[in-house]
Amino acid sequence: MCGIAGILSKSGASVHPAAVRQMCDAMIHRGPDAEGFYADARIALGHRRLSIIDLSSSADQPFHDASGRYVIVFNGEMYNFAEVRRSLTDYPFKTQGDTEVLLAAFATWGPECISLFHGMFAFVIWDKQTETLFLFRDRLGVKPLYFHQDAEHLIFASELRAIMASGLVNRRLNRNALPDYFSYQSFGYPVSAVDGVMQLEAGSYLIVQKGQSQKHVYWSPGTVKVDSDLNNADVVKRKIRDLLSNAVAKRLVSDVPVGAFLSGGIDSSAVVGLMSEVSSARPSTFNISFEEKEYDESAYAEIIARKFNAKHTKLLLRPEDFLAGLGQALDAMDTPSADGVNTYMVSKAIREAGITVALSGVGGDELFAGYPYFLSHLKMQKWSHVFGYASPLRNAAAWILGKSHSGRAHRLASILRAERLDIAHEYPEFRRILSKEQIGRLTTFGSHSSTNLEMDLQRRRPVFERLPLLSQVSLAEYIGYTQQTLLKDTDQMSMAVSLEVREPFFDHELVDYVLQVPDKFKFPRYPKSLLVESLHPMLPDEIVHRKKQGFLLPWNVWMKNELRGFCEKSIGELCRTDFIHAPALNAYWKRFLDGDPSTRWTELWVFVVLGYWIEKNGIE
Repeated sequence: MCGIAGILSKSGASVHPAAVRQMCDAMIHRGPDAEGFYADARIALGHRRLSIIDLSSSADQPFHDASGRYVIVFNGEMYNFAEVRRSLTDYPFKTQGDTEVLLAAFATWGPECISLFHGMFAFVIWDKQTETLFLFRDRLGVKPLYFHQDAEHLIFASELRAIMASGLVNRRLNRNALPDYFSYQSFGYPVSAVDGVMQLEAGSYLIVQKGQSQKHVYWSPGTVKVDSDLNNADVVKRKIRDLLSNAVAKRLVSDVPVGAFLSGGIDSSAVVGLMSEVSSARPSTFNISFEEKEYDESAYAEIIARKFNAKHTKLLLRPEDFLAGLGQALDAMDTPSADGVNTYMVSKAIREAGITVALSGVGGDELFAGYPYFLSHLKMQKWSHVFGYASPLRNAAAWILGKSHSGRAHRLASILRAERLDIAHEYPEFRRILSKEQIGRLTTFGSHSSTNLEMDLQRRRPVFERLPLLSQVSLAEYIGYTQQTLLKDTDQMSMAVSLEVREPFFDHELVDYVLQVPDKFKFPRYPKSLLVESLHPMLPDEIVHRKKQGFLLPWNVWMKNELRGFCEKSIGELCRTDFIHAPALNAYWKRFLDGDPSTRWTELWVFVVLGYWIEKNGIE
């Protein structure tokens, strides 16, 4: 895993190679093993390397193809590069890694070669002959790619902090995107936290030539038809097992040791079990344990470790460890997110144990109906046929709920006011941190404007309507929380400590297939029953049927005690801005401190994190 950066001159202006060096210096944590640079009259490229495949210096980047026409900077892993390499029989390979295979495939087949590769990636290729720049991002948005365009330059990087380090982009807060942040605790596609900096869409590539840019979408979830008998339960389960097994096997490709997160839940246990099947090596597993029984899952992790003969390490984290490391976690945050501290702490503990690559079970809930909302959506759809006929009753209920101080009541009221009861209207309310009414009271932003997520869901309505109901929730999760928050936090917080995390449940072939599986098979009669039965008898009953704990910490208590001063300082900084209603926010904070049950810690933590990030990064 690596960090990439570059500046393209669009008008003949200087490309500032020194600025690219500054950009790479800002991302040294993403690639502590090597650095490299390339510059010509039109472009400057930079690379920070975390060596995973082909550890020799011959695989350092920027990397040139055999003809010298193309140069690439690549962040990520192409898991099936060996298979693609066998198709390139005439190419004079000099390395054993995936970077050269990727560039050789591009030189042979052009940008369409991306359909051949399975992996997580963001990479940029410069064609010196035609002076054309190609920017690519992986299908599910596992790896980030930010860019800024103006009349003179196109600037790109793996991180926002790198683009700001160029000195060519104003450190100005993207105020238009703040309603998205306050709604969903992060900045989602296509915008970013910095004004004028965009995110490249997952599953797309951008071609920049002669000052013009053109985006191409090469993959979109929920649109791929599968060639399988989806009405035969045994066929479906065998296919899921095969796809997941292949997903795990591909992600074991590495020239450094690979470990695995093991919480003892269904998803991480499934990954470890499949690791033991597809590899002759013993799995190396890591569990984060706690002294408090209400948080600790180590006993379940040890059951799985014994069953699959894993080399198991239990890492104890105390509450004081989290509190002591909070500043480091927030400093590591490239883009504001109210949900990333836990990921940083876990990644840091595993990296300090000597692991560079780790497999994670993240994504199983999204794909196999692991959240309560999946069943809630089914129940709501049973009443959708009468939704339009009960308008007076719905409006009356929404009016009553709107009088409440509870954000949950406001979110329910928004669903009742919707013109139709479908996933595009339900999902944004399900995932909201602050309701529209709360945003209207606490900030200067109106309570009626649509977020980017809402508009994206509406745009994809034809795709949703072709999917089974449970898969509609999965697709909404991929577009929403998964890309906006979960994958972004996994990347920025793991790479902050130079740890590469790989997620088998986000394999695009597995996603394509499971999204087409009928509800009658995916319905969770018990937690993630389709996944469990597809792997049967791999997972023990005490793992499958145990109470789901989740990775929760007592933030509600800490913010009122140990973190009170820190929170009040950040909120105070934010209250000096002109987009916050300071009296309203201070009053809401006081209600939280007084124990008002209608307030939630998450509704205030989004302000704390944003205030800290703005001050830390010198944002206007």
